[in-house]
Amino acid sequence: MKKLYLSLMVFMMMSLVVLMGIYPEPALTAAVRGLSIWWDVLFPSLFPFFVISEVLLGFGVVHLVGTLLDPFMKPLFRIPGSGGFAAAMGYVSGYPVGAKLTAKLWEQKMITREEGERLVAFTTSSDPIFLISAVSVGFFHNPRVGLVLALAHYGSGLVIGLLMRFHGAKAPASLPNSPVLLQGNRLKTALHAMHQARVEHGRPFGILLTQAIQSSLQLIIVVGGLVVFFSVFLELWTQAGVLSLLNQTLGLLLHLFGIPEQLSSALMGGFFEVTLGAKYAGGAGETIPLLYKAASAAFILSWGGLSVHAQVASILHSTNLRYLPFMAARFVHGILAAVVVLVIWEPLMARSGAAFMLPAVSYGMLDGYTHIMTLFCISAGMALGVMVLIEAVFLIGRKFREFTR
Repeated sequence: MKKLYLSLMVFMMMSLVVLMGIYPEPALTAAVRGLSIWWDVLFPSLFPFFVISEVLLGFGVVHLVGTLLDPFMKPLFRIPGSGGFAAAMGYVSGYPVGAKLTAKLWEQKMITREEGERLVAFTTSSDPIFLISAVSVGFFHNPRVGLVLALAHYGSGLVIGLLMRFHGAKAPASLPNSPVLLQGNRLKTALHAMHQARVEHGRPFGILLTQAIQSSLQLIIVVGGLVVFFSVFLELWTQAGVLSLLNQTLGLLLHLFGIPEQLSSALMGGFFEVTLGAKYAGGAGETIPLLYKAASAAFILSWGGLSVHAQVASILHSTNLRYLPFMAARFVHGILAAVVVLVIWEPLMARSGAAFMLPAVSYGMLDGYTHIMTLFCISAGMALGVMVLIEAVFLIGRKFREFTR
């Protein structure tokens, strides 16, 4: 299998080199388009979350959240409470933040390999801004579609988390044990755990912020490189007619299942790149029922595209976490999300919802992004302020005890 995989990768790379020589201008245009998507959309939306999550990890927030959520995360998902921090950040900021935080938890030996594979399987999801603003309003011109997609995407993601609890059933649990409750008070124990983690790290805020920016810049550059690569890859294969052949083959398979063949372009594009696939699904044609368009978009968002898969694989490469469980979970997530859309469509949308239309919007004019980013930054600022206050209380208490001696 490894030899077959290596031979296939060499063939694909060589074909790209040949196609770039045959179609140099489309290749350059696609590269510029991918770079524009990274600079205009991904960099401003992902980079702040990368930096903030690194700083929060350095402050020991993961230990605070882990102690508080441990009674819920372990019975439901067989994951330590610290995984709740990765899950929350992953769902808010989108892929690949969940994978990045999972790798950090593994590096700090807070989770085992099997727990990390369970965690990354259901925390890798689309961010609400992209799903609601870009997909439902920008691509479908129908904000009511956003509610259906959100329920299908995030609801089925939690189901994946429940199913993944059976992954590695015989594997041992995480090495660190839950801290003993101080006087039966979980909140006090959580605050003490956060303080202890902060003392162990011992990095001043300036160094912590600098290292967070450096680490986040490395990751966001990798993300940008993969986006540009897949943009060129898809354009060259389109120019060569390979994607057209694949679309026709997929269209025949869709026809067998009673699904409109015109959705083959959306599904094939989404197989490689989520943004392209969601855009094709929204503009698939007026003759296709909106229900099938939304179901295909739900599958594409949950699958994530090979571009996101490559980002996650590059993050997991520095750990011993395996990629195959993640890929299987993404595929099942996509199927579940599409089925959920088919089930809840009629009750939520009704028949009048499909006629509600809005003009298209561009990425640069997504007002919802500014509102949610403002709320997030305020919340993060308040959290940092509370952490600084807690540090001051512990410091004053220690100085007072030393003085009374």
